[in-house]
Amino acid sequence: MIEAAFWSLVACSALFVGAAIALRFDLPQRVIGLVMGFGAGVLIAALSVDLAVDAFQRSSGLVLALGLAAGGGTFFVGDLLLDRHGAADRKRSGGTQAEGSALAIVLGIVLDGIPESAAIGVALVEGQGIGVAFVVAVFLSNLPESLAATSGLHKAGRSTGRILGLWAIVTIVCTAAAVIAFGLLDDAQQGLIAFILAFAAGGILAMLADTMMPEAFEQAGKVVALVTVLGFALGFLIVAREVEEAAPHAPVTVVTMAAGEPRRASVSLSEARRPTPPAGAPLART
Repeated sequence: MIEAAFWSLVACSALFVGAAIALRFDLPQRVIGLVMGFGAGVLIAALSVDLAVDAFQRSSGLVLALGLAAGGGTFFVGDLLLDRHGAADRKRSGGTQAEGSALAIVLGIVLDGIPESAAIGVALVEGQGIGVAFVVAVFLSNLPESLAATSGLHKAGRSTGRILGLWAIVTIVCTAAAVIAFGLLDDAQQGLIAFILAFAAGGILAMLADTMMPEAFEQAGKVVALVTVLGFALGFLIVAREVEEAAPHAPVTVVTMAAGEPRRASVSLSEARRPTPPAGAPLART
């Protein structure tokens, strides 16, 4: 549980880094848009492998599809309700937040961050550890989100204290989401864990399509498409490296015959690749 809180705080620290940069420097809108596109690409790669593939391996394609649909639908409904109360421009960098409700803006940004943090908590269930790629992806996506939103809030007349207070609230809520997700699913069945992973992936994907990508294309134009691909490539390379390093240590079940009776043993993948002993040979003790 402490580990879930720690990694969520690491990912959320990008909110304060982005806020500090936006408050200190007057970044061009095009730069902010490019950074947002890059962060979206990294996050798409991470949610594809670290969340969707993991969910599929734990259960089935049906559970994955239902989870994605439920996560995307939940975000859509929540975002639609908040937009009607003034949160539609919460991540805009041009200052249009001045026309929106402060509470709705806060709730909207929290809505954007909860799926990512919940996914961090779920990924730590069963002591598997959190993938570096996913934490890096969430960090890189939080950075441009904070850059754009802080720039817009500052132009809308919000004080530095109120802006930093907003990110503190978001950090607290998202950290709580990671801890709650970890606590609730610690002893859960694989099917439920798979559904929650897919649910988080669907929510994140809907958030990217609804807030980050439109803002990125509006500010930086068609070149965002290429930057997003570069971000995806970086995210995928990080994930692929993790999978490659973890593969030799992944436990597999090997069935051998001893005295005419089948016997099972869990060994590492590297051990499983060794030549199979003759039939009837006893299992090597480890």
